Order: sequence, then structure tokens, then C-alpha cells
Amino acid sequence: MAMAEHKNDKSQKPPSVPTPRERGGWLAKIAPGVRNLVAKRETPENLWVKCPDTGEMIYRSDLEAALWVTPSGNHMRIGAKQRLGYTFDEGVYERIASPTVVEDPLKFPDDRSYPDRLKSARKTTGEQDAMVIAFGAIKGQDCVVVVQDFAFMGGSLGMAAGEAFIKAAQEAVRRQVPFVIFTASGGARMQEGTLSLMQLARTTVAVNEVKEAGLPYIVVMTDPTSGGVTASYAMLGDIHLAEPNAMIAFAGRRVIEQSIRETLPPGFQRAEFLVERGMVDRVVTRSEMTTVLGSLLTTLMMGRNASKAA
Repeated sequence: MAMAEHKNDKSQKPPSVPTPRERGGWLAKIAPGVRNLVAKRETPENLWVKCPDTGEMIYRSDLEAALWVTPSGNHMRIGAKQRLGYTFDEGVYERIASPTVVEDPLKFPDDRSYPDRLKSARKTTGEQDAMVIAFGAIKGQDCVVVVQDFAFMGGSLGMAAGEAFIKAAQEAVRRQVPFVIFTASGGARMQEGTLSLMQLARTTVAVNEVKEAGLPYIVVMTDPTSGGVTASYAMLGDIHLAEPNAMIAFAGRRVIEQSIRETLPPGFQRAEFLVERGMVDRVVTRSEMTTVLGSLLTTLMMGRNASKAA
């Protein structure tokens, strides 16, 4: 009787049957370790990078080994930390802190607040603003290097970037070493209005102080260098270098064509075109940049270094 009651008791659940996954499948039975070897693995989203020129998919590690230069020769934009690591001997350098400035001095109205844009840019780049200052050696020659990061609000020139540039120039004079800058900018930062435009004059004064101290000032223009940056410190160097095919301009091609109502020649505002016209001294590939900079800095500092040795 008890047995009959037990069979008719619907509250009792039948024993669960293990699924093939729970049983491990036939593969797990014959070779327990094989399952882990053939298990599906997640592929990182950034494993491949698309070449801007050809559309070819390039393995990321290969691109990193090539200093972010594609097989087609496209010099892709890189961040400040990468640039500094590629530039200084053994990738060793000392970071120099940039001065702090008032944020959003004009309370600039926009569909998104200026402080929010700054916060987003800082999260993306890991830097406080578009300019990063460092001190180190290039082929044995000490120098101060500034890098503009286009990923930070288009490398725009505002009060923070202006103060960073002035600080770098002062450090070069204080340490009696050359001053090198890698430019990458879309121009002045509109959220700071006239305060941004003032940086054109202030950075020009800082460049003059470096030159009055008898120290070299070398500009390396990367893609893109335009606007107020081109109208100020980017064109005041003792020597102007540029990466291949870098766009270097004040106003955009379309704006100029609409203004003069003429079609501009092919390659206009590109580094190679500007070398032919004497605006840029030499186009240098990323892999050769350190060697070229080291040679120039050593030559330009030869007399000063000899006097120090004496």
C-alpha cells in the first residue's frame, strides 16, 4: 500500500537526466584533456586593424612591430606614450608635469558640456590634455620633447596645451638642452574662444626664448598639423621634419577652393608637396625618425657640448 501511494504521488520529481554537456560527451570519455584543447575561445575585437589606404586587415601585433606603419606605407596616428617610447633611447624618459589651468573659463554652451568633453578625452587617452612633456636622450643627446595627441579633442590648442608648451620651453632653457615637438592638431580649441587664440602669441614668445638661449628647436609635423598650430610654433622651428603624407595646412582644402574658386593641385597640403616648396625640410619615416633626430641634435649642439667638455 505504501508503495502504491508512493507511485501515485505526483509531488515526487523524476530523477534528472544529465545532458551531453554535463556528461562531458563522448570526447571527454575517451580523452578527458582533449575537450579543453578544442574548446571555443573568444577572439579579441581589436586583434585586426584595417589599413586606411587599402582596406587590408592587418594583424595588430605585426602593426605594432612596424611602429604602426602599414604595408602600404600609411603612418597611422599614435598616442603620446607610444610616440615617446619610440623616440627616446631604450624608451626611457622622465615625464614633466604640465601646469594646471582653469577649466571651462567661458562656461561654453554646447549640446554637451565642455567639462564632459574633457572628461571623455581624459578617459580615452589617459592624459590631462593634448600635450605631454618628457625629458630624455635621443641617440645620447639629452632633450625636452613635447607630443601633441590628436586623440585628445583633435589635439586642439587651448590654455592647458599653451601652458604645457611654455613649461617645456622653460625646461629646455633651464636644462640647456634642445627642444623638440611632435605636432598633431586641428587648430585652436573653440570652447576657450579668445583665450585659446592668445596661446599663438604666448607660444611664439616661448620659442624665441629657446632661440635666444642658443638652443635648437626642431618641429616634427605629423598628420594632421593645421589651423592655429601651423600659424604659430609649428612653423618656427630651426628645422622642420614631417612624417610621410602628413596633412600640413592652415585652412582646409575645400575652404580654400571655395574661396579662390580654383582647383588645387594633387597632393596639395601634403608633406611631400611642401618639401618641394621649401616649407618642410625633409620627410622622414617613423622607423628613421630617431636616427635623423639624433644626428641633427648632436650636430646642432656640437659647439655647446664641446665647451661643456672643456
